[in-house]
Amino acid sequence: MRLFTAVYPSPEASAHLDLALGSIGGAAVADPGAGLRWVPKEQRHVTLAFHGEVPDGAVPGYVEALRALVALAPPFDVVLAGGGSFGRRTLWAGVGEGASGLAGLARAAEDAAAESGFRADDRAGGRPHLTLARASTSRGMPNRGATRRPRDLSEEAPLAQWAHALAVYRGPSWTVDRVHVVASELGAGRSGGALHTDVAQLPLSGA
Repeated sequence: MRLFTAVYPSPEASAHLDLALGSIGGAAVADPGAGLRWVPKEQRHVTLAFHGEVPDGAVPGYVEALRALVALAPPFDVVLAGGGSFGRRTLWAGVGEGASGLAGLARAAEDAAAESGFRADDRAGGRPHLTLARASTSRGMPNRGATRRPRDLSEEAPLAQWAHALAVYRGPSWTVDRVHVVASELGAGRSGGALHTDVAQLPLSGA
């Protein structure tokens, strides 16, 4: 199965983010037009480690190894702060407080995956973030071989506008008290997106 390990924002933190996006983009949040797809609210997460395709038989061992490691970590608070875009194609919200705690959980996922015989690409140690939307190649990047001309920011709207506005965003704190191990089935979700299913929820110490 295609697997990743993540933490999820609280409903309050996600709702606050929705209000901020609505104030920036208005109706475009609900109907962004062709070429831009919002991540479903229930799928918003901060990835700790991406594992890719993992043999089904290796997953239970990984879950138990990770369970033992995260049970040693106390709950901690996280704040979504800042944001931007990757390659003018991916809109994201960043992490302020709590980044070091997320990096520790990412290391635990890496150790548990190594013990279980598969990879764990660290997604939280460098720049932890929560992906909000993705633009298509045709909308997000210029075509190869196309004639260069002055950049028109309207062609990148609303992505560029949201990225610029999110640079000063700061949300409410929420407490990370569990880690999710998630199976991702491409093309099986809404509108042809991925379907995410919890394989396990692993509590931190005292949670």
